[in-house]
Formats: sequence, C-alpha cells, structure tokens
Amino acid sequence: MANVSVYNIEGKEVGTIDLNDAVFGVEVNEHLVHMAVVNQLANNRQGTQKAKTRSEVSGGGRKPWRQKGTGHARQGSTRAPQWTGGGVVFAPVPRDYSFKMNKKEKRAALKSALTSRVEENKFIVIDELKFDEIKTKKFQEVLNNLNVNKALVVLEDGNTNVEISARNIPAVKTARTNTINVYDVLKYNTVITTKAAVATIEEVYA
Repeated sequence: MANVSVYNIEGKEVGTIDLNDAVFGVEVNEHLVHMAVVNQLANNRQGTQKAKTRSEVSGGGRKPWRQKGTGHARQGSTRAPQWTGGGVVFAPVPRDYSFKMNKKEKRAALKSALTSRVEENKFIVIDELKFDEIKTKKFQEVLNNLNVNKALVVLEDGNTNVEISARNIPAVKTARTNTINVYDVLKYNTVITTKAAVATIEEVYA
C-alpha cells in the first residue's frame, strides 16, 4: 500500500494515510489514459459545423453564357465551386464525434491517472476541508499553505461552501468523488483531496 502524508489546512503534516493499491497503485496503462482523454474531448464536441455544397447554394440555375464562341471557358452554373459565392467542394456537415468506452476501460484509465499522480507526489490529502462561510480568500490561503497554484480539488458530497469558495480561482477546479475524470486529473498538475473523499473513491473503485 502507498503511504502518503496527511496535511491540515495550515499546510502542516498531521499524519499519514495508506492508499489502496487497487486504486492508487495500479500499473499505469497509458493507452487507456490517452483513449479516455480523447473520448471525453470528442464527446464534448458539438459537431454543428456546416457549409453549403453547390447543390445547396441558391441561384445559378441558368447557364451563364452559351457553350461556344464567347472566348470564355465553358460554364454551366454560377454556383460551381470556382465562382465567388459558389458552393464548397467537400463541405463540412453536422456529425457526431462521440464514441464509447466500456465501464471497465473507464475505471482502469481513472485508476491509472490517479496512480500517476501519487507516483509523482502530486496527490495531496487533507484531513478536513470545511468552511463556515463562502470565502475565496480563505480557499486561496489553503492553496498557499500547501504551495499549490493549479489543482483539482476532490471533495465529498455536500461540501458546498468550499466548492463555491473555489469557483472564482481560475487555476482550480472542484469535483465530487462521483464526477472525477481522467482529463481533469491530468489537466490540473496537483490533485488535492480530503480523507473522506479518498475513502469514498476507494469504496467505489477498489
């Protein structure tokens, strides 16, 4: 089992915690991690791009000039692609970019991402993170105490004051244990989590 330090919100070490190897000590599968990131980005794409082909542009029904004898090249329509205002040759059309990963692959990818953060010492566990009021300044102080500037903060359910306090800090994103994903774990160079959230993650993914 991986053993990591536990800190309080002042940034002082207050103990250690054993992380379950079934979640935080797996063999990192880079292929699945890459696939999970591509999957998430692809599924977020709207795919609403559209341009008109020559058959969809209005006008151009009449031959602009007779076939022979004008000195011009022969033309059949003013809406052909070589004309200004003509159609686009291989015009983009709305499409769905999403693809599916099965549940087993998704779980393995997330475990790999979490393991890589633990191995790089970018996984910080806090004994408790609770605020009596919504205060961005207070949350920034916690980050300063931990020497972190860009972080994914994983919280247990119902920790609303902390979630809202972190909302205005650009380099910080909060997530609940049931919404964490591979892309966010990799995008934010440090993962900060509470002991309660670690217990929930282990319960769900072990």
